Amino acid sequence: MKIVELTQGTPEWQAHRAQHLNASDAPAMLGISPYKSRSELVRETATGVSAEVDDATQRRFDDGHRYEALARPIAEQIIGEDLFPCVGTEGKYSASFDGLTLMADAAFEHKSLNDTLRAAMVEGCKGADLPEHYRVQMEHQCMVSGAESVLFMASKWNGDELVEERHCWYYADLELRERIVAGWTQFEADVAAYETPASAPHVAPGRAPDQLPALRVEVTGMVTASNLAEWKDAAIAVFRGISTDLQTDQDFADAEKTVKWCGDIEEQLKAAKARALSQTESIEELFRTIDQISAEAREKRLDLNKLVTRRKEERRSEIGNAARRAVLEHVRAINESLGECAIDPPATLVPDIAAAIKGKRSFAAMQEAVDAVAANAKIAASQQADRVRANAAILAQHAEHAHLFADRVSLCASKAPDDLRNLVAARVAEAQRAEAERLEQERERIRQEETARIEREQAEAAAAEAERVERARAQAAQQEPEGNAGAGAAPAPTAAATAASGTAPAAATGDVVAPRLGERIAASVSAPSTARIKLGDINARIAPLSIDAAGLASLGFQPVGVERAAKLYREADFPLICTTLAARLVQAGEGKLAA
Repeated sequence: MKIVELTQGTPEWQAHRAQHLNASDAPAMLGISPYKSRSELVRETATGVSAEVDDATQRRFDDGHRYEALARPIAEQIIGEDLFPCVGTEGKYSASFDGLTLMADAAFEHKSLNDTLRAAMVEGCKGADLPEHYRVQMEHQCMVSGAESVLFMASKWNGDELVEERHCWYYADLELRERIVAGWTQFEADVAAYETPASAPHVAPGRAPDQLPALRVEVTGMVTASNLAEWKDAAIAVFRGISTDLQTDQDFADAEKTVKWCGDIEEQLKAAKARALSQTESIEELFRTIDQISAEAREKRLDLNKLVTRRKEERRSEIGNAARRAVLEHVRAINESLGECAIDPPATLVPDIAAAIKGKRSFAAMQEAVDAVAANAKIAASQQADRVRANAAILAQHAEHAHLFADRVSLCASKAPDDLRNLVAARVAEAQRAEAERLEQERERIRQEETARIEREQAEAAAAEAERVERARAQAAQQEPEGNAGAGAAPAPTAAATAASGTAPAAATGDVVAPRLGERIAASVSAPSTARIKLGDINARIAPLSIDAAGLASLGFQPVGVERAAKLYREADFPLICTTLAARLVQAGEGKLAA
């Protein structure tokens, strides 16, 4: 935040406000200020012409500043720090602070205590309980200053003596801040599009026709004096000249006044007829004329009254429909950039417009209220579109996992960006876990199939070897000399028999015969699939044989880790390593391996 050296109320301060978007104007910008309408703020900002401040209003402002200064020491005691009145800016946004701490982490806002604040600031009151227009102003101040909280105080003074004081803490609300930022964006667009009306009509009291002379009828058994015939012609001409084209508040005021005037004409005619009757029993021509004029007045009165009623409803509809169409056009323009994530118009738009019109006596008041509803609907739509765009950008970062987000349209529409990030992370992590589990199951299936194949080949090789040994024995028995038969001398075992027995003759040095390979495999230690075994430990188990990492790799066994310089393998794969080595040795012995 940048501090601006200005004093509130000076011409320099007013010029500064005219160039910025100000915290005190934020409630009016959102159409929720009880002191100024949104259309007034748009007009003042666009034209630079502000309403004159009368003496009573200026005195109220002066009293407010004086009470603020008297209340500041109380606020300093509550906060525990000194407070400095100042004006600050953050880009195009500006705020005037009743008080700000040195580190700008807390602010002070003072208002004169009134009945509305008394009703809100009861025991245990929080900032969120305050009327919305106060919260909007303080949130704008937090946005400018970076403060996390605002001490809101309302007090009443008698001179310099404190009569009553209430306070509570307001804490920054980021959701409300987003609404304020979007609201100012829409406000700037409305100011840029503002066109000064050709004229600002003053709604005067309704006017009724006044062209007719006073009606005079006198009779003494006969009509002795009367201007009724001339009055009739003038009256009918006036009736037929009454305008029925009702558009403005002035038109409706004139029409309503004319309805009353027609009723008065009927009453005058009735009175004249009554006076005539009191003077004579039968003056047929006089009565026919009076009745004819009275009928004309009554017909015009009834027709005009119906027209006023109908046109009032039509004007209400015209005002409401114009606002509704403006919001729908705004949403349509937004949706042109959103594609499949298009947003819907506000569901409560029509009821909100109807509620704004209800109870308004003038069409100008209706228009102003409906304009505020339409502006807030546009602001909400723009905020929603910003969230949708942010969500779409988040999903675009995970295009490789697009299949996980078939519900992306509803996610973009319903989720806050932070919530969507968490959801995306959770779905991607779950998908990765499931894929890792699938790959592990696939590897396990392949290992089992390989083990079954090796065991099958070993069984086939063992059966072939047993058959070969048996044939060798049979041949040896047939070739044995007859003289040695039955001598009881045990012949030396043949090579085939030695192979069949699974043992080898002792070495010349007298070393112990090594146990058979199958026994060595059976003696291996099984372990959980998470256990690891070093290459050196594998070689120690299969001693005196040995194998290196390249040899294991050629057999299909890759290291799963490294501990310092030692390569690590799955402990559970050790039996399969031994089985694979045994099969290789058998194949090598049979000459089935290429040199």
